[in-house]
Amino acid sequence: MKVILITNVKGIGKAGEIKNVADGYARNFLLPKGFAVEADQKALQEIEQKKTAVKNKEDRELAESLRLKEKIEATTLDVKVNAGEGGRLFGSVTGKDIAEQLARQGIMVDRRKVHLDEPYRSVGEYQLEIRLHAKTTATLKVKLHT
Repeated sequence: MKVILITNVKGIGKAGEIKNVADGYARNFLLPKGFAVEADQKALQEIEQKKTAVKNKEDRELAESLRLKEKIEATTLDVKVNAGEGGRLFGSVTGKDIAEQLARQGIMVDRRKVHLDEPYRSVGEYQLEIRLHAKTTATLKVKLHT
């Protein structure tokens, strides 16, 4: 019997795959537990529609991340900080601080996407990565001054 898996089933396959399984296994286990549905024409059409919708959503997200990347790379973030002698900061500048500064300039970025090796603790110019999408990473220039 051909079934479409709804969830990942160990030893059979992953969600969304069409598999050929024994009739008894499908009728007695997969279908009653809700792990699969019978692969009829209607179910196949629904799966295709869902795949198309997911593909369209991913394309939109990628296009949005590319647009945001251009905007970020054209920006130099100029941050005024309190520093002592030798340019050492009182405190540090973290990914959260960078995300807040970007938000003030109209660029909305989740703080978890700002990648710092470690918080900045001294005055100077830095470059950091912002991971916008699995396929898109932007480089932001940051200037810390007193």
